[in-house]
Amino acid sequence: MAQLTDARNLLRTCPLCEAVCGLEITLDPDDHVSAVRGDKEDPFSRGFICPKGASLGHLDEDPDRVTEPLIRDRATDTWRTASWDEAFDYIARRFPAVVAEHGAGSAALYLGNPNAHTIAGALYVPVLIRALGTKNLYSASTVDQMPKQIASGLMFGDPLTVPVPDLDRTDYLLMLGANPLESNGSLCTAPDFPGRLKALQQRGGRFVVVDPRVTRTAKLADEHLFIRPGSDAYLLFGIVHTLFAEELTDIGIEVAGLDDVRAAAADFTPEVVAARTGVPADTVVRIARELAAAPTAAVYARIGTCTAEFGTVTQWLVDVVNVLTGNLDSPGGAMFADAAGGGINRTKPFRTGRWTSRVRQLPESMGELPVATLADEILTPGDGQIRAMITVAGNPVLSAPGGTRMAEAFADLEFMVSVDRYVNETTRNADVILPPPRPLQSPHFDFALLKFAVRNYVRYSRPLVPLGDRPSEAGVLARLGAAVSGQPHTGDVLGAVDEMLIAGTLEKAGLADRRHELYGETTTEQRIDMMVRLGPYGEWNEPSADSDGPRHALNLRKLLDNPHGIDLGALRPRLPGALRTASRRVELAPAQLLADVDRMRAGLAAVAPEFVLIGRRQLRSNNSWMHNVVRLVNGSNRCTLQVNPADVERLGLGQEAVVKSAAGTLTVPVEPTETIMPGVVSLPHGWGHADSPQSVASANAGVNANVLTDDSVIDVPSGNAVFNGVPVTLIPA
Repeated sequence: MAQLTDARNLLRTCPLCEAVCGLEITLDPDDHVSAVRGDKEDPFSRGFICPKGASLGHLDEDPDRVTEPLIRDRATDTWRTASWDEAFDYIARRFPAVVAEHGAGSAALYLGNPNAHTIAGALYVPVLIRALGTKNLYSASTVDQMPKQIASGLMFGDPLTVPVPDLDRTDYLLMLGANPLESNGSLCTAPDFPGRLKALQQRGGRFVVVDPRVTRTAKLADEHLFIRPGSDAYLLFGIVHTLFAEELTDIGIEVAGLDDVRAAAADFTPEVVAARTGVPADTVVRIARELAAAPTAAVYARIGTCTAEFGTVTQWLVDVVNVLTGNLDSPGGAMFADAAGGGINRTKPFRTGRWTSRVRQLPESMGELPVATLADEILTPGDGQIRAMITVAGNPVLSAPGGTRMAEAFADLEFMVSVDRYVNETTRNADVILPPPRPLQSPHFDFALLKFAVRNYVRYSRPLVPLGDRPSEAGVLARLGAAVSGQPHTGDVLGAVDEMLIAGTLEKAGLADRRHELYGETTTEQRIDMMVRLGPYGEWNEPSADSDGPRHALNLRKLLDNPHGIDLGALRPRLPGALRTASRRVELAPAQLLADVDRMRAGLAAVAPEFVLIGRRQLRSNNSWMHNVVRLVNGSNRCTLQVNPADVERLGLGQEAVVKSAAGTLTVPVEPTETIMPGVVSLPHGWGHADSPQSVASANAGVNANVLTDDSVIDVPSGNAVFNGVPVTLIPA
């Protein structure tokens, strides 16, 4: 049932990025979107909306989207529509047969980042993983944020215990490799990030941006510092060195390994790191002093630093600085959100490397292997070679490193199923495409993103448009899990899965006799009700030991009674209660990260290449899947190579340049701009839609930047792909 504000104005959370903005959507009598506005009564987003959210109706009703199951005839490479029963019957015959022929290790699953924005991704992808019974799990995490999660897991015992800047109260913000005025924030859920940064300045605070480009965020900042791509860890070590050398540390929490960090930082003097970063030594010292002197301060680093050679060490050092300056777990510093749908807490300390990949022996992290080795696992013959693949809302041919090789790999699979709304550069290789419903046909609850919110908040949105006779996305994933594992895939598979999971969770919580209290129109809603009741604000949960906030006694009924969302208060200190380390202290010097410092020392003597490539965020884009809406591919959303004018003149570049790396070659339109530092060039991520069946995307194809990235180059501790600081050469086209 829709949540009405007036005749046809409906409420829901935007599912298109990490900002979780509240929307007010006007539907006409035929359930078409006629207007989208920001929800001014949402206590978190307060009416903020970006061009992506304003275009939700165009995405929801994209005429090129897949609306019925498709089956591909490999002989003719043509598609035909199929009924849901026919599609699942075909999968149930073919997928298990391929796995039976090649062994259990021949199946794999790839998850794209839209899964973080859906209830189905949070609650039913784990069901699919268990059904597959394979260790070949890959996701967009290892082309994005895995370094931050590894660093957090090693320091705090849980990779989802990620500190975020307390934006609304901080006096000083140091931001590295992040551009939230374009991205809307990442691993830092903060609707109206621009407004929050302006408010910081209006209350007398200061924020500094470190980036190889003068981004939109850098233009707003009080100070911008150019830095050579991939060298952020050196800059942070220079700050750490200064904090120790000048006795500026002020640690207010229990930590282990302080002396080890001091020893590790000894070699990274401001003068040494200046030569590697391009940031003057006196500036390094000044930033360290400013962080230490500010009443409150936070360091925040994102994708530009994660997708680099020393991504995990960088993310570790971010929080080392937050600890040393007394700003971790302190109001106005870097704090931990307490999400309402948290459920039962992790009980064992985090570790990596429980298994390794077959070909390159890269270690597992958070149950998955680095996508940088996915092509190896498909193309390399032998026991365990991947022959059957499922993708869910992912396009690794464009988003993963070594794009040309990745395309070759997906074309080599024996059988593939994709849960996706488009035939795209990856799913064109599938044998079956199972489309999810329109976004407005799905409920919404942010299980993942509210773990990284800058204010505690919760909101649930029911579907605004009826499903009709098609299955929900949760139903698709539950039935797919049954089909690929040889289980019965007809009947109420989703209901059976939900009842099993509800019973198991309640039994573990000692509440098996309270099943009858759960509310919801579907078993999925009843699972959400259960998780909210068991969460830190739930009516089945006493306030946690690390929380002195008010009781909210949340359940699903209360969320439905508050359709604009519920403000649960400012972030509160959560340590030591949130720690899951064996020592119950913050592990300031994890052995895996100290070991990578030796690789950094060796990098001090490396000869810098003449040019390096970095990525670029765009306000009206989100990776590869928003390029089929006219209003989102115009203006500044262009696939161009940004080059400093001095480099353009020196190389004699014209309208196009040939860019070559160790992995491949592209010819790209040149965009001269003073906003990028000399010796650095920039291409946006997610383009390259030549020959796409998506009409708007193919007319604005651009080039795939990952033709230039090398899947053999990774951040060692996390296995994350390296997209920033890629050595390239340029010549006129």
